[in-house]
Amino acid sequence: MIIGVPKEIKVHEYRVGMVPASVKELVSHGHSVYVETQAGTGIGFSDEDYVAVGAEILPTAADVFAKAEMIVKVKEPQAVERAMLREGQILFTYLHLAPDPEQTHDLINSKAVCIAYETVTDDKGQLPLLAPMSEVAGRMSIQAGAFALEKSRGGRGMLLGGVPGVEPAKVVVIGGGVVGANAAQMAVGLRADVTILDRNIDVLRSLDAQFAGKVKAVYSTKDAIEKHVLDADLVIGGVLVKGAAAPKLITADLVKRMKPGAAIVDVAIDQGGCAETSHATTHSEPTYIVDDVVHYCVANMPGAVARTSTFALNNATLPYIVALANKGYKQALLDDKHLMNGLNVFNGQITCEEVSEALDLPYVAAEDVIVA
Repeated sequence: MIIGVPKEIKVHEYRVGMVPASVKELVSHGHSVYVETQAGTGIGFSDEDYVAVGAEILPTAADVFAKAEMIVKVKEPQAVERAMLREGQILFTYLHLAPDPEQTHDLINSKAVCIAYETVTDDKGQLPLLAPMSEVAGRMSIQAGAFALEKSRGGRGMLLGGVPGVEPAKVVVIGGGVVGANAAQMAVGLRADVTILDRNIDVLRSLDAQFAGKVKAVYSTKDAIEKHVLDADLVIGGVLVKGAAAPKLITADLVKRMKPGAAIVDVAIDQGGCAETSHATTHSEPTYIVDDVVHYCVANMPGAVARTSTFALNNATLPYIVALANKGYKQALLDDKHLMNGLNVFNGQITCEEVSEALDLPYVAAEDVIVA
């Protein structure tokens, strides 16, 4: 198969779909890999590094898209990239379609085979290709929150861990999944006062055991969210519903009643955000203020630590890239029900039920269209 790796063009996105080691693996299986020039420079890899492992460098993204049978990216394709997709071409990347009707309609019109990292599952019901970036974003959320709480940024002027004689900041993490657990780990390490809210009792038990009582693991209800958010100095939004838009758990009215200078880091912003007052920001302008509450809503948080993020992502995606290349997409999907769950758009049809529901578009089961 011919695999293409274009340079990411989202604002301040330095990650790349494949590092040279991943390219070498594909080449060893007999595949051809075309990489856009300077695609890896943001994480310290030159064109020569890719050539050394068997890739061919092309001068433009248009050249990569024109030659490749499968495009491997990191972030959702931007409008100019979507216009280059063609019928039957495989797109393997993060998509986050539920809050993005414009992208969804463009992918439908392209008739490409669009497989989303974030809806691929595993035997444990988890999301193995989202997990590494959730780990990064969860850990980064505490750094971002500490930054947002600084007085010069509009925050309360608090140090997360306090100092002897001064109470630490109160950190509330909504969602006890991968993002929430990693956020809590960092916050506990900084000696903050940490509360995690989740609706799964087993998750709360696991977190209680993991942190040996150093966090308060609380069952999430509207009342609990209101109580703890109003008491918080920093709120981390780490909720996730696979493939679907994030639920708006923090209302605009609740934000109005939060402490002046408190901060929200909405890690769920890729799926629309879990606060009604959230809208996507960039690394150039990461924060804004609503009702005296600092909002940090960068939609590609892991892009700020692009080298760590790219390696972590490649570790997870490489086996699937190899399977798609070795078997072709139809056989690879039929052989792996979990990879099949990643199929969001196929030949002009929505094949992810959550995306269909979120955007009120017709749904067709992935298994039915692939077999047909």
